[in-house]
Amino acid sequence: MPYVVYPAPLGDNMFPSQEAISQVARANIESSLNLYTALSGKTIESIEKLWTLNLTAAKASLDESSATTRQLLAAKDPQQFIALISAQTKPTLDKAIAYNGHLANIASGVQAEFSRAAEKQFADIGRQFTQFVDEAAKNAPPGSENAVAILKTAFGNAAAGYEQFNKNARQAVHTFEANIANAASQFTPAANQNVTP
Repeated sequence: MPYVVYPAPLGDNMFPSQEAISQVARANIESSLNLYTALSGKTIESIEKLWTLNLTAAKASLDESSATTRQLLAAKDPQQFIALISAQTKPTLDKAIAYNGHLANIASGVQAEFSRAAEKQFADIGRQFTQFVDEAAKNAPPGSENAVAILKTAFGNAAAGYEQFNKNARQAVHTFEANIANAASQFTPAANQNVTP
């Protein structure tokens, strides 16, 4: 039997046109480009914050090291020398905790921005896909209802999976922040006990 190619039906009873598919693809590419631009900007902003934090910490550490070294060199006896060293423990620990807190804030801020941008991107794509599938369903030839239902179910499952992933990511960030706060609260009393003469 010869292979016969039947032309696609023309008129109102057909799937979305090539133009409609191109518009959806163009909108998706534009949305992805906007997401990339936004995330790149946030990444550069975060790197700038991290750079500033590290530069400030390095400058402060250098200034404090010089001052501490001068004080240690001026110590008149071993007891004064040990007292000066002991006096540096709590401020150093407090500064390390504060530095880690700033670092955690930068990290959680980046995660929050990325999460918001990804949620917006996913919502935009979801809206476009839903419109596309709805348009296809309106114009689908008889008997293609199952294919449209499968597309809708697949997208619904993907959306549910993404929402669970996003929920887990937010929970991980909250846990990370709680662990940083908990560590800071545990180190401060220990530092105070060790520094007390």
